[in-house]
Amino acid sequence: MSGPQASPQAPRPPGTFKIGTIAGSDVLVTSSWFVVAALIAVVIAPRAEAVHPGLGAWKYVAGLAFAVVLYLSVLLHEASHAYAARHYGFPVSSITLHFLGGVTAIEAEAKKPRQEFWIAVVGPLTSIAVGLAALGLWFVVPEGLLQMAVEGLAFGNLLVGALNLVPGLPLDGGRVLKSAVWKLTGSAHRGTVAAAWGGRVTAFAVMLWPLAQESLLGVESDVFDFILAFVIGFFLWNGATAALQSAKVRRRLPQLVARDLARRTLAVPEDLPLSEAVRRAREAQAGAIVTVTGSGRPVGVVNESALLATPEDRRPWLAVSTVARGVDDGLSLPVGITGEELVRAMQRSPATEYLLLEDDGSIYGVLTMADVDRAFRSVPD
Repeated sequence: MSGPQASPQAPRPPGTFKIGTIAGSDVLVTSSWFVVAALIAVVIAPRAEAVHPGLGAWKYVAGLAFAVVLYLSVLLHEASHAYAARHYGFPVSSITLHFLGGVTAIEAEAKKPRQEFWIAVVGPLTSIAVGLAALGLWFVVPEGLLQMAVEGLAFGNLLVGALNLVPGLPLDGGRVLKSAVWKLTGSAHRGTVAAAWGGRVTAFAVMLWPLAQESLLGVESDVFDFILAFVIGFFLWNGATAALQSAKVRRRLPQLVARDLARRTLAVPEDLPLSEAVRRAREAQAGAIVTVTGSGRPVGVVNESALLATPEDRRPWLAVSTVARGVDDGLSLPVGITGEELVRAMQRSPATEYLLLEDDGSIYGVLTMADVDRAFRSVPD
C-alpha cells in the first residue's frame, strides 16, 4: 500500500500468478481470487438474469465480468498506495490481489508521520472517488446489465473506502491512526500499538456483528453471515496481532549496531595452512579470520562451522581459503550499518558471517549472525 527507484526482485510467493506491472511493481493474483470470483459470479447471476431475462448460462459470465471489474477498482486502490510510496522514495516489490481484497508490499517503513498518513489514506480516498464516479454514472447509463454493474461498483467502492478508514490495523485507517498517534507522541511504536489494538477491537466487533444486526436493524443473520464475519474478523485479528509483534521487533532494532557487535579479526594470506591461521588467531585473541590477497584486499571470511568440522590432523595440509566464503554478493557491509538497515542487508544475503569495512575499504572486523541474534534477544521489550 510505498521518487522513482527499482524495486527489489523478491521470489514470487507460491500460488500466485503475475498479470502485469504497475508503478514498476509486479501485479500478482492469488489462486484464492479465482474462488471468490466464482462466488461473486454465482451471487450476481440471479440479479443479472432479473435485469436482463433470457441470459441463461451467460448470467454467470456477466457475474464473472462484474467480479473482474470490481477487482480492477481494488487494483486502483492498491496502485494508489504504490504510487504514493514511490513518491516518498520507498520501493514496492508487488501488488497482490486476493480473496479479501489486495495488499501492496512496500519494502520500507515510513520515516515521518506525514508519509505514513498519505501512503495510507490515498487508498480509501481512491475507492471513494471511484464509488462517487460510478454513482454519478448510474444516472446516465441505460438500464440493464451496465447499470447493474455501475450500481455494484459504486456500492462496493464506497463500502471499501469507508471500511478501510476504520481506525485499526491492518486496515488503512489503522495506519492513519498510527500516523496521528505518532505525530502527537513522537513515537512510531506507540502509534503502531494503538492502531493494532484498534484492529483487535474492530475484529471483535466484526465477529459480533451477526448477533447485533438483528436487534439493531431487524435483519436476521444466517449461517453465511456468521461464516463471513468469522473469516473477516479472524483476518483482522491476525493482522493486528502481527502488527503488535512487529512493533516489538522494531523497537529492538535500533539497538543492533554492527560496529559494537564486530569480532576482533585476523587477516591472513589465502594460502596459509589452516592450522597456522588458527594458531595465529588464538594468539591474537581474534574471534574471526579473514583471508586477503598479497596486496591486502579481503577476499573471504572463514566459516566457523566449516572450521570446526575440519579435523585437526587435516588442518596443516589445507589452505585457510578452503573453509572461507567469498565476501562478494552482499557479504561485505559498511561498519556503520545499524538497526533495520542491518537486518534487511542480512536478509538479502543470508550467511553466518559478514565482513565489516570502514569507509576507506579497510577491514574493521567480522559480524556473525549468531552475535546479532544473541544481541537482539538480549534487548528487553
